Amino acid sequence: MDKPQEECGVLGIYSQAPLDMAGLLHLGLLALQHRGQEAAGMAVSDGKEFLVEKDLGLVNQVFTEERLSRLRLPGARLGLAHTRYSTTGSNLRFNAQPLTARTAHGVLAIAHNGNFTNAKPLRDWLLGEGATFQSTSDTEVMLLLLARLGYLPLPQAAAEAMKVLEGGYAILLMDRKTVVALRDPHGVRPLAIGKLPQGFAFASEPPALELMGAQYLRDVRPGEVVWVEEGELQSLQALPPNPAPCAFEWIYFARPDSLLDGVEAYEARVRMGMELFREAPAEADMVVPVPDSGIGAAVGYARASGLPLEYGLYKNPYAGRTFIQPTQALRDLKTRLKLSPTSAVRGKRVVLIDDSIVRGTTSRHIVAMLKEAGAVEVHFRVSSPPIRFPCYYGIDTAARKELIAAEKSVEEIRAYIGADTLAFLSEEGVKRAIGGPVCLACFNGRYPAGVPAEGEKLALEIP
Repeated sequence: MDKPQEECGVLGIYSQAPLDMAGLLHLGLLALQHRGQEAAGMAVSDGKEFLVEKDLGLVNQVFTEERLSRLRLPGARLGLAHTRYSTTGSNLRFNAQPLTARTAHGVLAIAHNGNFTNAKPLRDWLLGEGATFQSTSDTEVMLLLLARLGYLPLPQAAAEAMKVLEGGYAILLMDRKTVVALRDPHGVRPLAIGKLPQGFAFASEPPALELMGAQYLRDVRPGEVVWVEEGELQSLQALPPNPAPCAFEWIYFARPDSLLDGVEAYEARVRMGMELFREAPAEADMVVPVPDSGIGAAVGYARASGLPLEYGLYKNPYAGRTFIQPTQALRDLKTRLKLSPTSAVRGKRVVLIDDSIVRGTTSRHIVAMLKEAGAVEVHFRVSSPPIRFPCYYGIDTAARKELIAAEKSVEEIRAYIGADTLAFLSEEGVKRAIGGPVCLACFNGRYPAGVPAEGEKLALEIP
């Protein structure tokens, strides 16, 4: 896809009374399906038994009724779930999460969104100490660090592990007693807390909490460890907070109905569109969003400009995932399967709004389709700055050599995609729209949580 690829979604539930844990986690995972479509998994416990099911595929492909029935413990009070896009380690079944290990804490499960930038040296050190690894995911590095800290209660062990882990991450842990939630000191990846009638729930985004019947309380703070003890929420500030949450959560990744660190995703996107008009107005007849990712910004651009918002591109709801096709010709046809122009653009000057341009291939096809459909001008506006650097904190943005903005100027990108004009939102515009400190590393190369010595996605698979 000509987009930054998804990251991961995590869920956790602690209840003092038995629940249909598998059923609730299944609902929550469906609400987080957009955060990863390569694998899905669940772990449930009644305090004694500890069951895990996971596999490659979409949530409903993995969790058939037969598989869910195997997880339906009558007395289940604890649960953990994960939907994955691989950002470290191949898309293989043994990398699907939750990962589990038998430790001094008993059976321990972990679900992770993000990346540890120092996973490779920590893994090499653990191997030198005699540890064995069952996956090629950086998540297992933390799991084995926790195993070495088995003399501490799990929340305190997590706090100690955070002192040596670097990068951007949101993590849920579960043993037979409790669920522990933690977030890196920059809060790069989101993690929300919800209240259940007799317990608590945790999720990457609040809509998953709502779907599981939990009322959103707040976000896990940067550098904080949160857990449930005797039915009460406990907190430990493990590391000093230095907030720099990922701007792309608001630009693209989060659901539009999500609230992240107090900022609504949809409203932030509308403000990005308004900022985009102020920075780059265009003489045009209509505003057309690239569905679905460009809708919020297009609403804002139309609102600020006074131009009508038109349904100029139809998105086929049955196209499914954009799998990599074996030839460029088939990839081009898949773009046409997903998107096609409507008659609204015929004879019109169009302002086309999208949230980002990564490689430029899809943008080029969309511009060509609009012109073939009769658009007389296409003015492309992007509600984020040019992506010039890879992300090391849980988003697979492609290698830098594949990022069109790392190799070409804005004018060269405009010529490549065939637009009449092209403009990107500035970094200041993004910050004004979100209204707080954010990580902009993929735009400016300034990484708040460090960079790995080896940035390769498959670095942990190298012997």
